[in-house]
Amino acid sequence: MISVVLPARDILRATPRTRIIAIDLADTDFPFRAGQAVFAGLADGAMRRPYSIACSPGQSARTGALELLVLIDDHEAPDPHLERATSGTLLRIEGPFGSFGVPWPLPERHLLLIAGGTGIAPLRSIMWDTLERDPGVQVALLYSARAPEEFAYLAELRALAAEERIRLTLTVTRGDPGTWIGARGRMAAGLITSSLMTAETRCVICGPPALVSDATALLLQAGVAAERIATETYAA
Repeated sequence: MISVVLPARDILRATPRTRIIAIDLADTDFPFRAGQAVFAGLADGAMRRPYSIACSPGQSARTGALELLVLIDDHEAPDPHLERATSGTLLRIEGPFGSFGVPWPLPERHLLLIAGGTGIAPLRSIMWDTLERDPGVQVALLYSARAPEEFAYLAELRALAAEERIRLTLTVTRGDPGTWIGARGRMAAGLITSSLMTAETRCVICGPPALVSDATALLLQAGVAAERIATETYAA
């Protein structure tokens, strides 16, 4: 595991409750696989927390940065150990770690990614890695958020869908019904089956425990073999 101190390059607002932190790799060699995570915290602080890497290895190599999607609390204050981070703040990064992801070469020609909330972070890494390494794989993304404004990377995802590089389905579980014309509610059989292209699809799920459990059960009911399903949960 690599342990390095690196500066934050940019901190951008992704949603009302999340920030995108781009960490400048400079000349640091930091190899990782799509789906892996790091521990991150202020360089002069003791706290480290795990965050999935939100960019693909190819994107990281081109930009010279690691990208993290960081959840902030309901009072608009970033996680305490990162609340003082601004552009140029030194961060301690440890990793990468984890085996979450897909095998390469990918045996299947279809990939279904199911994300809830900040679970989009590792799935975005896997999505871009797949698009870059094997454009012949048909990628579908089913993304659930609490409200329409809670979708991170929404413009990017809609652009990919408009270019027919991915199939995108969005669903919201809360919020004002009058502000959203798309799908509503938690994972249901209809959403799964409409996103699932074939039972021989590699499925990757990341989100809160209830979403992961529900989506896994629905995929199994739809005939997807358990060995084709990879999951990762986080505390909601």
